[in-house]
Amino acid sequence: MTSENAARPAARRLRADRARQVADVLRRQVLDEVYKAGPLPHEERLAEEFGASRNTVREALDLLRGEGLVRRVPGAGTLVVAEKVPHGLDRLAGLAETLHEHGEVVNEVRAFGPVRAPGPVARRFGLPDGADVFYVERLRRLNGLPLSLDLTYLAPDVGAALDPAELAHRDVFRLIEEAAGQPLGHADISLEAVNADPHSATVLEVPRGAALLMLERLTRLADGRPVDLEYVRFRGDRLTMRGRLLRDLP
Repeated sequence: MTSENAARPAARRLRADRARQVADVLRRQVLDEVYKAGPLPHEERLAEEFGASRNTVREALDLLRGEGLVRRVPGAGTLVVAEKVPHGLDRLAGLAETLHEHGEVVNEVRAFGPVRAPGPVARRFGLPDGADVFYVERLRRLNGLPLSLDLTYLAPDVGAALDPAELAHRDVFRLIEEAAGQPLGHADISLEAVNADPHSATVLEVPRGAALLMLERLTRLADGRPVDLEYVRFRGDRLTMRGRLLRDLP
């Protein structure tokens, strides 16, 4: 192989790396609705702004098209076709409370009732193995479109006090506080990317294996008692997580 031929794959890799860098910045501008009023700037303008070649910009736009954020329309340019709603990570709030400025959240209650808690779930609640908890499965829609699939375990006394009809149009956090007679205090969360299993894909109307955001949250009352363990799968193409982190040096 000549040195010229050997350099071509390296050049393509460098362009692909640069395209990802451009796509990362453009993605944020798209999500911040910078281009809501019209098409994205022409490739030549973007190439000048980013100090990149037109081929690199074209690859970056291809990445965003693959994510379903933009679409190339002949004669009109590259248009934004998908909107992600922001979900904050800096306060404890239900989905409807969090997204009230972005439309109506409707809950489809797919399952509700007592179940024997798996051992790890019972231990998270401080219950003996074999204890019953209440299980709730809900499909959450925002403005009619599937947004999340929530699998929830509730402390037995709290779950028994809930009316499943109320879950269809109210956040579970409010219902828990009313049932417990005290406010929620805090929650421990973890967030990771998972692939959509066949069940989740069908319910959320995404391809099998599609990327989802998975939020695990253990919520406690103000007195510290754990009452709500949730596994929430969000459609990654319809929601973005945001928060503010403060640096606290020792």
